[in-house]
Amino acid sequence: MVSVPAHAVVPNPSPTANAHPLSDSGEFAASGEERKFLCLLDNGILLIADGHEMNPFVLSYRARLGRLKFSYVTRLVSIDAIRRSYQGQRRDGSAERIDHTQMQVVAKNLIARACDERASDIHIRVNRFSTEILFRIHNELVRVSEQTREYGERLLATLYAAMSSVSDATYKPNERQDAAIGDRDKLPDRLFGVRIATAPTSIGNLMVLRLLYNDAGEATDLMELGFTSTQASVFDLLAQQPHGMNIISGPTGSGKSTTLQRLLTMQLRETAGTIHVITVEDPVEYPIEGAVQTPVVNATTEEARSLAFAAAIANAMRLDPDTIMIGEVRDRASAQSALRAAMTGHQVWTTVHANGSLAIVDRLVDLGLPLAMITDESLVTGLISQRLVKLLCPHCSQPLTEAIHQLDVGLVARIKRAVGSHFEHVRIAGPGCPNCKNGTIGRTVVAEVVHTDQTLCELLRAGRKPDAHRYWLTELGGQTVAQHALAKVAAGLVDPRMAERVVGPLRQSGDFERQLTLGNSYGT
Repeated sequence: MVSVPAHAVVPNPSPTANAHPLSDSGEFAASGEERKFLCLLDNGILLIADGHEMNPFVLSYRARLGRLKFSYVTRLVSIDAIRRSYQGQRRDGSAERIDHTQMQVVAKNLIARACDERASDIHIRVNRFSTEILFRIHNELVRVSEQTREYGERLLATLYAAMSSVSDATYKPNERQDAAIGDRDKLPDRLFGVRIATAPTSIGNLMVLRLLYNDAGEATDLMELGFTSTQASVFDLLAQQPHGMNIISGPTGSGKSTTLQRLLTMQLRETAGTIHVITVEDPVEYPIEGAVQTPVVNATTEEARSLAFAAAIANAMRLDPDTIMIGEVRDRASAQSALRAAMTGHQVWTTVHANGSLAIVDRLVDLGLPLAMITDESLVTGLISQRLVKLLCPHCSQPLTEAIHQLDVGLVARIKRAVGSHFEHVRIAGPGCPNCKNGTIGRTVVAEVVHTDQTLCELLRAGRKPDAHRYWLTELGGQTVAQHALAKVAAGLVDPRMAERVVGPLRQSGDFERQLTLGNSYGT
């Protein structure tokens, strides 16, 4: 055999179909844990799972080969290729056994790592032969690890059965299940809780963990989230109304719960705790100091959940509340209960999935509420829609004018038309620096906030939605999500490419100078 340096890497080595593993037994036998990440073949190739080159088991085995003066070349392959290389060989099953206690440590470390990365979610995908672990960071999925299928199966079982405090009695891989982790000794200090959802897939299982951070509990300033001063003033006005329903819309992960948390915390502080705030949530997501937060227990079916949620809202109304926060209106029963609470003199805050502020009316009609009632300005007082876009790092972002040759010609022309004389201020994400992660430092809200009035509701009730939209923009001084995003692009705070992924193609509309002034008057 030709001797080569032990650290050499073969980009395109010869096929290994006829090679046999030396690391399965004998002098070069690897432990059960080592075999998950490497395989030494009798042709002198050491297969290593891609991404695990610095794995302690891999480093330990390579050090041992060095002591044995065994010459080899390395090849990076998938974990599935490692598994296949041992197929048909003798295995010691006991060596691969990972006890539950050890997996709890692994699970805690995984959640802590996600916190360090400021991830909003952890995705664990158990595939046919391997497990992928991904973090959602600033709304984008980032692959962080690949493990064996067995590892993933044990991790999912441990997270569900041994870590969660609200779940079914047992983990059922072939069913959809929900759970939550809330015990303080199982979570990093930065987390209030973890919400878990599982589902079987065509080739395995999926578990998604939503991380609920507790570091927003002290803040109440909506402008820090990215709302304009005008929008914050509308929120203040809505919060001062003694009754009426205020509804926040947006897709999953658009910051609706954070906005509600700040609003209610602000109300409680400004009134020195003299108002009674009750929340109905499934489950409780963020702590709100001074509020009575009530969870809706797990239900086995969607129908049972709907009934339990409606019953919880009805119960909350009997507990003498001033303000009721309903985590989400997602069916007819919860929508009717929320509207009933507003009709009986309570202030109601809730969320719904809709494409825009005025589209909330269509969504409520779709859920079975009468149009005449949801277009009554004394019942539905606020309609809010929000999204999140990445905020540029001020230290390494660069002027778009210096990178025009790197960008799509159509995008540049579109931005020029949209921002006009402010084109010189537009910036794009830089390469990253010690102050940021890949050129961004978090996310900022782009939103539209509507305080309903008689004319707006009359137009909506008559089915004249375009006229209602025009009236809101021109007579009520409204600003759309797209206009808000464009103002932030023109101010050099948001990369236009990132903005368009969230709000679509940027186009100038209306009085742009006024929109720019509105868009810049916030504290982020």
